[in-house]
Amino acid sequence: MKAGAYDYVTKPFNLDEIRIILKNISEKILLENRVKELQQYADEYQNMIGKSEAMQRLFKVIDKVAPFDSHILIIGESGSGKELVAKALHNGSRRANKRLVAINCASLPSELLESELFGYSKGAFTGAYASKRGLIEDADGGTLFLDEIGEMPLSLQAKLLRFLEDKKIRPLGSGKEIDVDVRVVAATNKTFRELIERGEFREDLYYRLSTFELMVPSLRERREDVPILADHFIKLFSRKFEKKITKVDPGFMDYIMQSELRGNVRELKNIIERMLILSSGEVVTLKDLPPGIMMGEGDTAVNVFSQPKLKDARKIFERQFILRQLIEHNYDVPATAESLGMDRTTLYRKMKQLGINPEEMEPDKNTESKSSS
Repeated sequence: MKAGAYDYVTKPFNLDEIRIILKNISEKILLENRVKELQQYADEYQNMIGKSEAMQRLFKVIDKVAPFDSHILIIGESGSGKELVAKALHNGSRRANKRLVAINCASLPSELLESELFGYSKGAFTGAYASKRGLIEDADGGTLFLDEIGEMPLSLQAKLLRFLEDKKIRPLGSGKEIDVDVRVVAATNKTFRELIERGEFREDLYYRLSTFELMVPSLRERREDVPILADHFIKLFSRKFEKKITKVDPGFMDYIMQSELRGNVRELKNIIERMLILSSGEVVTLKDLPPGIMMGEGDTAVNVFSQPKLKDARKIFERQFILRQLIEHNYDVPATAESLGMDRTTLYRKMKQLGINPEEMEPDKNTESKSSS
């Protein structure tokens, strides 16, 4: 047993006893394998953070499809992390020791995008004083990430389709074809069916690119990840700006959890970066939110007006408004009740209805005593 045996049996052997021991061993192995699986997909996976079921599913699918050379189309809203998914696919492939070359198809006009992708020969056009390798050739042996592929002009889509079929490119102004071995990962925040129906995207190119489709969930579809993302960014910017943040006020986290965050992870990161620049204390509160995204404006307004029922919108507004007043009065319920024009008992009842626990939001007594001393 000291050497690592799970159990032992004594003579004369009892088959029922052996069956029970084997059953226990089997259950133990299954449990250990499950723990290993959960540890593998922890809160952070290849720089992507998320313990929600939606993100855990995404991590597992990435692990399954990354080793194969099939082209992949990543679909998700802006700011949801499509580029991080592309990097994870590259890192998990046999091409990981080669380059991942990325380009945003919406960032360049069509003529420049073509020359960036395919390269050009000397004298191909005015100003082409020397030959230039294209990004596709730069990615030879590795992965080419085409972000916002839905913005690619139709004329260039035909050329990209031919490359995907032949694995050959011809730089602008050149009569010579070049063999290139590249895996293409594309991403979009658009609905391809609508683009195809409007004649803005080639259907044959779509099928070439979408051998496998990966859906990246929006932050609204995985709200349970918001606290760990917020905590990650607070720690990140605390180190960057050399600030000592010791506590996050529950009122702030409550606000973030209810915000629409249409810009997804990118928007959350942006809010927290600006918030930490403005903060002056060790506790992050709603007072630190930058102007323009305070309660009743921006995301919260969208949150309220996106509710189909009046009672739901009213509940969101009342909760945010009372939280704001509590913060303004340093969580003093009697003072908050007076400012709201209601008695303390009514406010306590309203807070209970809205799920606001004043005990969780009381300021740190030690901090108060230190500051007063």
